[in-house]
Amino acid sequence: MKKWYSENLDKVVSQLDTNAEVGLTENQVKDRQEKYGKNIFEVEQKTSLFKRILHQLSDVSTIVLLVATALSFLLAIKENEGFIEPIVILAVVILNVVLAITQEGKAEKALDALADMNAPNCLVLRDGMRISIEATELVPGDIIILETGSVVPSDARLVEATGLSCDEAALTGESEPVEKDASLIIDGTVAVGDQKNMVFSSTVVTAGHGKAVVTDTGMNTQMGQIAGHLNNSENLKTPLQLRLNSLGRVISWIAIGSAFFLLAIGLRGGSSFDEMIMVAISLAVAAVPETLSLIVTLSLTNGVQKMVSKNALIRKLPAVETLGNTSVICSDKTGTLTQNKMTIQELWFNKNQSVLAKSEFNVEEEKMLKQLALASNASIETKEDGQIQYIGDATELAIISLLNDKGFDKKDLESQYEKVAEIPFSSQRKRMTVVYKEDDGYLVITKGALDRIPIVRDEKQWEKISEVHDSYADKALRVIALAVKKVKEIPEMDNLEALETDMEFVGLIGLIDPPRPEVKEAIAKAKKAGITTVMITGDHAATAAAIAKEIGILTEGKKVLTGSALAEISDVELNDTVRNYAVYARVSPEDKIRIVEAWQAQGEVVAMTGDGVNDAPALKAADVGIAMGQTGTEVAKNASDMILTDDNFSTIVEAVEVGRNVYENIKKTILFLLVCNLSEIFIMLFAQIAGWGIVLTPVMLLLINLLGDGIPGLQLANEQSDEDIMAKKPIKRDASIFTPSMLNMILRQTLVCAIVSLIAFYVGDRMTVGGLGPDLVLGETMAFLTVGWTSILHIFNVRSKDSIKNTSISANKPLVYSAFAMIAVFALLVLTPIRGIFGMTSIAPIHWLIIVVLSIIPTIICELAKIYDNNPNAIHRKTYNYIKKIKNS
Repeated sequence: MKKWYSENLDKVVSQLDTNAEVGLTENQVKDRQEKYGKNIFEVEQKTSLFKRILHQLSDVSTIVLLVATALSFLLAIKENEGFIEPIVILAVVILNVVLAITQEGKAEKALDALADMNAPNCLVLRDGMRISIEATELVPGDIIILETGSVVPSDARLVEATGLSCDEAALTGESEPVEKDASLIIDGTVAVGDQKNMVFSSTVVTAGHGKAVVTDTGMNTQMGQIAGHLNNSENLKTPLQLRLNSLGRVISWIAIGSAFFLLAIGLRGGSSFDEMIMVAISLAVAAVPETLSLIVTLSLTNGVQKMVSKNALIRKLPAVETLGNTSVICSDKTGTLTQNKMTIQELWFNKNQSVLAKSEFNVEEEKMLKQLALASNASIETKEDGQIQYIGDATELAIISLLNDKGFDKKDLESQYEKVAEIPFSSQRKRMTVVYKEDDGYLVITKGALDRIPIVRDEKQWEKISEVHDSYADKALRVIALAVKKVKEIPEMDNLEALETDMEFVGLIGLIDPPRPEVKEAIAKAKKAGITTVMITGDHAATAAAIAKEIGILTEGKKVLTGSALAEISDVELNDTVRNYAVYARVSPEDKIRIVEAWQAQGEVVAMTGDGVNDAPALKAADVGIAMGQTGTEVAKNASDMILTDDNFSTIVEAVEVGRNVYENIKKTILFLLVCNLSEIFIMLFAQIAGWGIVLTPVMLLLINLLGDGIPGLQLANEQSDEDIMAKKPIKRDASIFTPSMLNMILRQTLVCAIVSLIAFYVGDRMTVGGLGPDLVLGETMAFLTVGWTSILHIFNVRSKDSIKNTSISANKPLVYSAFAMIAVFALLVLTPIRGIFGMTSIAPIHWLIIVVLSIIPTIICELAKIYDNNPNAIHRKTYNYIKKIKNS
């Protein structure tokens, strides 16, 4: 954008071809409206529901199930039976699509909220007339009139400013109003918060009045650029979503490849086409973990409920898991790490030692505090409903708060004095003066910047004053000086400034927005969990660095990077050096996006906090955008994935712990379902190659996947976290979801579960036992029960790396109850006449005994494997530790 703040005002007016006294003509306005268009923020077209449904149906796993549904329907129509199978498969597809669509983001709302912030109307000079127009009709070169309380309708260079201050928190994130000065010409590249001769669209005039020439409108304004970033930002998938999508594609292609392989073998061996189509359908149903989406969604929803109790409101479900893998937290300073409340930190009465505000004051210090309060217009009042109302400037409120803490009341003080005059604070004067009537004359009290108060100077005393002042400034404290004077008479009201001479210096106070008391411990906990915390703020570097050091963010070897310095660094250089910086100060919305993307380029999973409109693009760019619930704008909230209802950084760390537990439970779910589904694929492949025919029909496989896997699997979402979960390092963005131990268990248990199920089928299909058999339906029934029960019992294997006997049953009673309930349901499906509907038959007691023994074997083998794996002296563990030692040396 053009640096209007660095140009001479006359040059700005000339370049915009306007007149500061009369404004634009009607013809000029028409020409410019054609050239620049409306003064509005363009909003990206929303994705229709139809397109979102099509997008979900394009998933490979869904396509496999849809093809299986279609083929199954065709066979059912041909045979005039078997319609239950395609109906159930289709119902599963519809359920998964509905779940996916309900999880999609709500980014469009951020743009709607941004548009609502713009001014509806504004005052302009046109053809020398002061008129009110719709803000959308503004064009560059228009002369706008600014008054207290008005919303600035566009970016503009100030022409006149009288005591003008603007609340630019929406753009900069800093709550303190910015004092404006039309006479300034600012060199170089400076942050928005330092452009004091400019006003910006959607900010609010808090004091004074002025006149400005419009420089930019619509999407060319600072706020418009933010809207552009929101329009252009992509809704990137979370690391887990990418991993699950990849897993789904792999399984689907395995199913497709296996289906064609079996089709070729079957047709070559003389099997009928219809029979082989049924095999292909069975394989598709076996391969796709139909309940995975449902279980993952339930795990995320369970995490949402837990986070609500910890003051974290999740807006987008995938954020729960992503938060658990967060490795970098980019935190705003004001209100998140700090209390967003100016507080007196230290007080120095002349000739005494500087004291902390929380310490006990002596008589002189109390007197100084009272004089400061008398020179303040702020007040803290209790309303009828018991709520405390804070009225006035943040600095003055800090004075009144300390006065109350020391047991004094401002109203009592004011009742002892008669206020007769006041010279208000202004950005030019940098001080304010009040005059009170006393019995023997008048008391004049002045507070403000030390270099703007005309005190009687004693060189030795001034040296000490300067020393204390500089020590406060070095701690990034805002320094306010106090001076008094007693006079017999006061001049006329239009000459009160004559009183501000030869004043007696009283003392100094140092103020700061202090850190939240719990933040330091939370940052230390995050660090222990392998999470790096950095500060990104619109505040000055000195203030940011002081707070960052105090709370443990700015540690030895880390540096501060300012927005102006960042502008000189290329993206490549920033990516290479981003780890060197712990504090980013005086940054713009574009800077924040660059910082987030630089960390992401290093493979980190980034969480970003923010409350202002200026934070919205970075919130959307981050893996997890976290908005403030109390101080956050609607734009920030709608661009975020999570809202902190208490605006507290420590809540983020607690939410990370919940997120990690959710991620671990999702991994357990994948481990559980993969063993079940892969064993089914192995069974189908082996049976066809061996010439055994169809071991499990599609409807049997659906019953196993929905009842045996799905219902107990849903309860894995309730598993409690390990005690050491926050002592582990976060998972890298590009890391596989599968660890070596997981792959080992998947391979081992898949083979064992498949083998015992094939044995059960062989006994029923090829042997006579208990007076029954050999019979294909008997074999299928035995295989159905064995696969179902081994799948259900496998859930106890995945709960923990430790032995089942060391895992508390009471820690997740719903899982235990559902598992044994489903074991009973599977038995009832065979024991009752309903078995005929699903193509099964009754079995003899000896068959039940065989099935029970075979079903327990995989769990026994898994328990033995855990004993070996957990043995610190096992060969594989010694080998792993030796290789790790070599890598680290």
